[in-house]
Amino acid sequence: MKNRKTYFITQAAAIAALYVVMTYAISTINLASGAIQLRISECLTILPFFTPAAVPGLFIGCLISNMIAGANGSIIIWDIIFGSIATLLGAVGTYALRKYKWLTPLPPILANTIIVPFILAFAYQIPGSIFYFMLTVGIGEILSCGVLGLVLLHLLLPYRKYLFTSEYSSGPS
Repeated sequence: MKNRKTYFITQAAAIAALYVVMTYAISTINLASGAIQLRISECLTILPFFTPAAVPGLFIGCLISNMIAGANGSIIIWDIIFGSIATLLGAVGTYALRKYKWLTPLPPILANTIIVPFILAFAYQIPGSIFYFMLTVGIGEILSCGVLGLVLLHLLLPYRKYLFTSEYSSGPS
């Protein structure tokens, strides 16, 4: 039992760290936040398909990322809170849809397309309409979650028993 908890926490921490590193890397070319964004770390939102540890991992990774990579170089508490909640809702939705592989990217795409535009418009006061932000964020989410996420899912499928099962990692019995 202790090994399973440790494995769960380790998986969540590794996913959080990977999310932060990927977000930070893409933020160096100003695509992690703002009106036009392609947060490639969002491709990791398919990981709840494989493990429930991805849900807290993605939430914590997004929370940390939003603390260090705000829009236009500024960090606003509403982005930290609601942007992270959008990723949490997407991750929970992905976990709920894990039996339907092709639908797994849909919850993070929808959650971010609906929530993030309001953050951009009201918290950051970036010029533009909510509809415009929904379009730009939605396209970025479709590319990162829908395209890259599904590619990642299919690349990981053959290795799922090695990467995402606690009994495999606990060593010989």
